Amino acid sequence: MASATDLLDPEQFICSICLDVFAEPVSLSCGHNFCKACVTKYWDECEQYNCPMCKKSFEKRPDVCVNTLISEVVAAHFKMAVHVKAAGSNHHNQEEGAVLCDFCPDQLKALKSCLVCSASFCETHLEPHQRVAALKRHKLINPVENLEDRICKKHDKLLDLYCRTEQLCVCVMCTEHKGHETVPVEEEYERRKVQLGKRIPEYQEMIEERRRKVKEIERSVEEGKTVAEKEIAECAEAVAALMASVRTKQDELISAIEEKQKAAEKQAEECITELEQEITELQRRSSEMEHLSHAEDHLQLLQRLPSVFSSPHAKDLSDIPVRTHLHRPRLGLAVAQLEKTITQEVQRILVQEDLENSAIDVRLRLMQQLYTVDVTLDPETAQPLLIVSGDGKQVTRGDKPQQLPDNPKRFDYYSFVLGKEGFTSGRFYYEVEVEGEDWRLGVLKESINRKGRLSLSTEDGYWIIRGNKRTCSGVKLSWKQNMSKVGVFVDYEEGLVSFYHVEAKDHIYSFTGCTFTEKIYPAFNILTTKASLRITALR
Repeated sequence: MASATDLLDPEQFICSICLDVFAEPVSLSCGHNFCKACVTKYWDECEQYNCPMCKKSFEKRPDVCVNTLISEVVAAHFKMAVHVKAAGSNHHNQEEGAVLCDFCPDQLKALKSCLVCSASFCETHLEPHQRVAALKRHKLINPVENLEDRICKKHDKLLDLYCRTEQLCVCVMCTEHKGHETVPVEEEYERRKVQLGKRIPEYQEMIEERRRKVKEIERSVEEGKTVAEKEIAECAEAVAALMASVRTKQDELISAIEEKQKAAEKQAEECITELEQEITELQRRSSEMEHLSHAEDHLQLLQRLPSVFSSPHAKDLSDIPVRTHLHRPRLGLAVAQLEKTITQEVQRILVQEDLENSAIDVRLRLMQQLYTVDVTLDPETAQPLLIVSGDGKQVTRGDKPQQLPDNPKRFDYYSFVLGKEGFTSGRFYYEVEVEGEDWRLGVLKESINRKGRLSLSTEDGYWIIRGNKRTCSGVKLSWKQNMSKVGVFVDYEEGLVSFYHVEAKDHIYSFTGCTFTEKIYPAFNILTTKASLRITALR
């Protein structure tokens, strides 16, 4: 026998405004029932208060209360959203991880979930949704758990709208989103699916690009390993050849030294033998003179005396060189100089590779640590409009020219001032704080024409960047943010002049392949009174 609840018509519990099962149902004096939120919103938008169905008018806005009886019936038979889990997990109708029917005592597997009823139904209990007109309008989806997450916690309504303004799902009663761009969830779903369809290939392409980059890096590492092994072999070969050459020259030098020493010893022996013979002869004469000095025979003394007084055959001792050392330590000095040269060249190569291969922030630190120079402005070169500070570190521009003595070093048209220190070799780095954009920075060659208009080209000996036009040799420059400090690096031998945005750790521009044949000077140019330049102390 059918129970009383089985005879209930679901159509009786549908709100005629939202066409959904009642939420907080209220009854009017005419007998019609509506959702409290629906009828309240209806009256908010009408000039007269009447029943939405029979149009019965009320003199004043009715005070409505929730009809608890209807609310309990709805809750008991149409809004059962709580999932009851069967005690026996080994029931033959259950499957691990399956969504179960919310109305089955035996907890059969659910066929569909209803977003309006916030419940899941097996095939038997789904039948009213396929038969009753009002229930047919409900949104059925494949079985899912946590249906309560799809219901607005504030209004107990289905989250069937998407607010594009705040990018979240809302219900029709979420009036705080009034005025926002809202669309049905299905519409946003389709739009986002299209977006996903477009983005997926983009991500796949990004993945492929990164895979290609990984392969490129791996290939680069392998190639680098091959190049490194080749360079190591070449280095070892060069050092071995150098060592062999040094040993050969060492043997030749030792042989030459030994031959010179033997010749010197032979010459010394001959001198000693000759001197010893002279000593013997002189001793003989000395003895004879001693004997004659005691003779009493006057005739004998006079007859022998001429032979004794005759000059003996003897060397001039001043012509015999006596050397305290035979060789100067020239080779030791040469070897020491060679070692110093090799050490400097190895260090130069390593630092150059560090500069080329390092990130810009590391490169800047290396340049700051290894190549920073103390640059001071030379007021003797300053164009009369420029004002150089007493410490020679800052330059600004005045409104009118100063009365300064003219000299060949001073610029008279373009407002340039040079550093006191010039450079003819090596590397150097300095940083300049800049204010405004009406400035130029770089290096100039010493023989530059400082009088009249100038071309400011590299062919004439100018290697500068322009802050006001953000250009350099016709190349458009860009830096991402306001620049307050510029780093300038010069490698004289490599013919390189580079400029860096110090705060952003960014490379601005580099002149490469420059040919420096004379002294070059740091150069500073101020175009207006709005700009100033100051050399920063790094040490």
